[in-house]
Amino acid sequence: MGAYLFRRLLLVIPTLFGIIAINFAVVQFAPGGPVEEMISELKGKGDTTARMSGNSGAEAAAPAENGAYRGRRGLDPALVADIRKLFGFDKPPLERFGLMLHGYLTFDFGRSFFRDKPVLQLIGEKMPVSVSLGLWSTLLVYFVSIPLGIAKAVRDGTRFDLISSLAVLIGYAVPGFLFAVLLVVVFAGGSYLQWFPLRGLLSEGASGWSWGARALDYLWHMVLPTTALVVGGFATLTILTKNSFMEEIRKQYVVTARAKGASEARVLYRHVFRNAMLLIIAGFPAAFIGILFTSALLVEIIFSLDGLGLLGFESAIRRDYPVMFGTLYIFTLLGLLMQIVGDLMYTIVDPRIDFEARR
Repeated sequence: MGAYLFRRLLLVIPTLFGIIAINFAVVQFAPGGPVEEMISELKGKGDTTARMSGNSGAEAAAPAENGAYRGRRGLDPALVADIRKLFGFDKPPLERFGLMLHGYLTFDFGRSFFRDKPVLQLIGEKMPVSVSLGLWSTLLVYFVSIPLGIAKAVRDGTRFDLISSLAVLIGYAVPGFLFAVLLVVVFAGGSYLQWFPLRGLLSEGASGWSWGARALDYLWHMVLPTTALVVGGFATLTILTKNSFMEEIRKQYVVTARAKGASEARVLYRHVFRNAMLLIIAGFPAAFIGILFTSALLVEIIFSLDGLGLLGFESAIRRDYPVMFGTLYIFTLLGLLMQIVGDLMYTIVDPRIDFEARR
């Protein structure tokens, strides 16, 4: 197993390099960029342009001879060159890519172009929101879907199976952001009840509370956004659990166990469970990463949660390349490492699996 893990860790390096290189190349051909973003902000703002170019505000605001204001005229080429140098775009693309890779080896992702903070600091500030949403959503999906899938497999074709399937599919069909709006309207003071808070992870002044009070306040804030993310995640895992159990129940070893007089509970949870849960439990790391970094943007906006989804969206819109590539690097690295953790969970769930034997 050690040699297998070592080979998988070595594969992480070229995979990371390939993903970063492809995205860097694509961005070079994308229209717009941080330089163009800054120029568009400066055009028409005479006093700001004047301060950056060394002119006084009065000179910038004074009418020119042709009757037009200086703020409406093109920017000084020297100012544009300074902006390009400020963002590092005075260097050729290959040199910029090499400098970026050199920084990534030491986890130095640089500073945000527009937030004036180190990228790692920004990610650290937003991470608690995304980890909270991803962790609680994944745990709830698993804790509900697995028992529900087992119950559906045991009662296949019954009224319970049909009604639960209909409820799960309806939940899957409703977009998470739309359900989030419904929760806000009903339970967060929109039109009816005001049982839950609407913004942030903690209430104002919670920093001075006791640990227990802060924990309860945190859970209180997480109820609605977690529910909005969980509703659409039941269907796939529930159906997968049901199908896995039904496939195992039909196998010969189950018939043999029943013929020997084993109780139905023993057959189901002692013999069938380990084999049926192999793919489901081993897929937990990948499921956590998927919920952690996807599909949370609109939920974060609706519940005023400043997380990684909102950070990535704003960075892409403003072409904040250090933040874009820094978050991409961390997300990709975590995803690749979670795949290795998933392989380890295979061997934990079923010790008969030996990756070393696959040659």
